[in-house]
Amino acid sequence: MSDTAERQAARALFSLKDNAQFLVADAVGNCDGPSEGLFRDDTRVLSRFALVLGGNAPSLLSSGLSHDNVYFRAHLTNRPLPQLGGPATPKGVVHVERARFLWEMRLHERLTLTNYGHAKVPLVLRIEFGADFADIFEVRGHRRERRGISREPEVGRDHVALRYEGLDGIVRATVLAFSQPPDALSGQAAEFTLLLDAHARQVLFVEVGPDRGEPPGRARYRAAAACARRAMRAKRRRGASIRTAPDPFRVWLEKSRADIDLLTTELPTGPYPCAGIPWFAVPFGRDGIITALEVLWLDPGLARGVLRFLAATQATADSAFQDAAPGKILHETRNGEMAMLGEVPFRQYYGSVDSTPLFLMLAGAYAHRTGDMALIDELWPSILAAMAWVDHEIETGAQRFIGYAKARPSGLSNQGWKDSEDSVFHVDGTLATGPVALVEVQGYAYAARRALSWLAERRGERDLAQLWRLQARTLRAEVERRFWLPDERFYAVALDGEGRPCRVRTSNAGQLLFTGLPSQRRAELVIEQLLGAPFADSWGLRTVASDQVRFNPMSYHNGSVWPHDTALCAAGMAHYGDKRAAARMLSLLFRASTHFDMRLPELYCGFQRRTGEPPVGYPVACLPQAWSSGAVFMLLAACLGLTIDGGNGVIHVDRPELPVELNRLVVERLEVADATVDIVFERVGERVTAAPLGKRPEAVEIVVRA
Repeated sequence: MSDTAERQAARALFSLKDNAQFLVADAVGNCDGPSEGLFRDDTRVLSRFALVLGGNAPSLLSSGLSHDNVYFRAHLTNRPLPQLGGPATPKGVVHVERARFLWEMRLHERLTLTNYGHAKVPLVLRIEFGADFADIFEVRGHRRERRGISREPEVGRDHVALRYEGLDGIVRATVLAFSQPPDALSGQAAEFTLLLDAHARQVLFVEVGPDRGEPPGRARYRAAAACARRAMRAKRRRGASIRTAPDPFRVWLEKSRADIDLLTTELPTGPYPCAGIPWFAVPFGRDGIITALEVLWLDPGLARGVLRFLAATQATADSAFQDAAPGKILHETRNGEMAMLGEVPFRQYYGSVDSTPLFLMLAGAYAHRTGDMALIDELWPSILAAMAWVDHEIETGAQRFIGYAKARPSGLSNQGWKDSEDSVFHVDGTLATGPVALVEVQGYAYAARRALSWLAERRGERDLAQLWRLQARTLRAEVERRFWLPDERFYAVALDGEGRPCRVRTSNAGQLLFTGLPSQRRAELVIEQLLGAPFADSWGLRTVASDQVRFNPMSYHNGSVWPHDTALCAAGMAHYGDKRAAARMLSLLFRASTHFDMRLPELYCGFQRRTGEPPVGYPVACLPQAWSSGAVFMLLAACLGLTIDGGNGVIHVDRPELPVELNRLVVERLEVADATVDIVFERVGERVTAAPLGKRPEAVEIVVRA
């Protein structure tokens, strides 16, 4: 490998996560880039962590994550080593294995050095470190007028403590401890002068945590590693699994599931999928809900955790700074120094116009999938409060729809999922002025009212059920009247504050299909355009059609491809009967994943797809990202026409399709009505069949429409 190629390979980033702590490092295992480091509670507690051998950076052989995302392992070797009382050592003699994982707020690292030469090798191993204790928003580029105080490092015999006293009065600490005392130790580096005999091996353990803890060593490392792997295995055992032939598609499925497990934090309310690493490794309302919807058919336990957490953090009072109002569902929560001090409004921030109706949609979808009305009863006060917010917004909104306008300059300008400042505009490119009513948000409100009507019926509250059914029909009629553009045969992305439609063709209309609001004929017209070249000649569906005025394939929301957005749109197409379109979108995302190490990032650029050319990555996209990882599972359910009525123990399969990459797929341990069933889907000629694999439980019925 040339020096240039090695440098490029080394810049690939790898992430580890354990609950509120995550690590971003390069392929060598070093942290010294602008977005790299060890983060804990939205604070970078280790900003530099670099390995030096004989005065030089080691040479990278290979590196990667274990299949379960618990371990990072790098294989390194020495560059030419200088003389230290003997002959110089050429490159490629000493092998360094760097293995690490996170467990219970600590970074555990093992360095194994092996001399494969025929002579003794003297060398100096140096570990350089530092902690800037930057808030996550500082790392993202926010400038602060004042910061706290960095205290002098406390240097012991075999450990170093770095501390920072924030303006919030909290002292944050990072302690690096070593399994053997370094020969030289300061507040910036630890040096070990080693003499490796021929064919000999030496092992060094390092721990990084908020306190000194027990001395690191082999037994402690192994015990912690076993705990970390057991915890991940417990996550992976939740819900059903999918089995295909051992090929790249199977690898994509397994990595996607492993990434969701990696991002899932165990909270007192249950599991919650954090949005993505590095910028969004905290609970987000919208992201958590959509991820839970994507995997609901496989793992309803994730939806249960999401619903309970969002109900527990639901707003109860008005706050302009937090964009909060009673009943509103959380947008994001942060607990770093800047959030605690109110320098940013995100300690608990509610500036999301769609999280509340999405929460209600998820509640209905969860109950239908599981039949678990006990949870609905537990959450019913929160559900009523959320619906009261939806009703109030529609009744008092400027256009009689749910709209948004930030209450303070510190809030988000756009509060739908496309939340960049230039994402909602008119056909001439001018930005929409608020309050803005997004088309898909009205669809979410429609679906929420339908879901709650069904839930109320189940609870015996028939008057309430009838009211919500009537309100849903009324809202549907108004959306069809105000948002439909007959000349464009498409839906406006939004209405601005004056009620003018933003006559721009965007993927928001595809998400409207997901809610089931459009008529069949209008849905078919939208699908026809979504499958046309302006949207679909990239590696998925573009967020904005390529013939629109603000289209930019390199933008965040105006022409890029977001896998979760493609999945929602394709699920909407399948809802209206076009499962082949969903299978086509699944194939496109799979082919894109092969160029991103079989993982889908948060987004990538929306350039035209050309034979032999890979998709173009977006420079600062999160990877992994929960709702991107979940996209494959939503698309599979859409292709298979799979829905589950858990209360009645019925699995419905409606005219299943498979993507061209698959001829056979087995869903194992699918939980329905307190039983589990295995189902095999198989291509037979032009058809895809579905049947139970093995004996079907008596409590479960499988209804297949061919």
